[in-house]
Amino acid sequence: MKSWSIDLAKEAFRFSAAHFLIFPDGEAERLHGHNYRVFVTVGCELSPFGLVIDFNQIKPLVKALVDELDEHWLLPGKHAELRAVYRSEEDGAQEGGEYEVTYRNRRYLAPAEEIIVLPVNNVSVENLASWLTDRLMERFQAAFPDTSLLSLSVGVEETPGQRGVCVWNAS
Repeated sequence: MKSWSIDLAKEAFRFSAAHFLIFPDGEAERLHGHNYRVFVTVGCELSPFGLVIDFNQIKPLVKALVDELDEHWLLPGKHAELRAVYRSEEDGAQEGGEYEVTYRNRRYLAPAEEIIVLPVNNVSVENLASWLTDRLMERFQAAFPDTSLLSLSVGVEETPGQRGVCVWNAS
């Protein structure tokens, strides 16, 4: 049985973000950043015109997602110990609010507009790939309701040659 897909690895599919990993023993990296690259493979049935989907239709969906993450500090919202508590101006925070982030003996205070709390347990490339896969699937289905998505693969590279990949298949 044949299947078809398109691969996208555009220079524009980059974002810079800060994070720190928390390891199984509880140790955590220092706060640091990466210049991430995103790779996407979309699988659909081949159309009567010989296309999976027009590259120019899917590229803006991927670009919008990476732009949302760009220049933010990414935090895990589902970690057992890490806390990111939003404080509004009514709570004495600066204009626009702020997050107080605590993990064990660490404490950070950052403007809310610089933080994205993701529904993950750790900000790893594997979890970023999974989060991006879910968001891209939602946006794909909303943008192309008549196109049957058969597979989707999203890779997130934190350094050249080192990436996490999430693969979704309809079957």
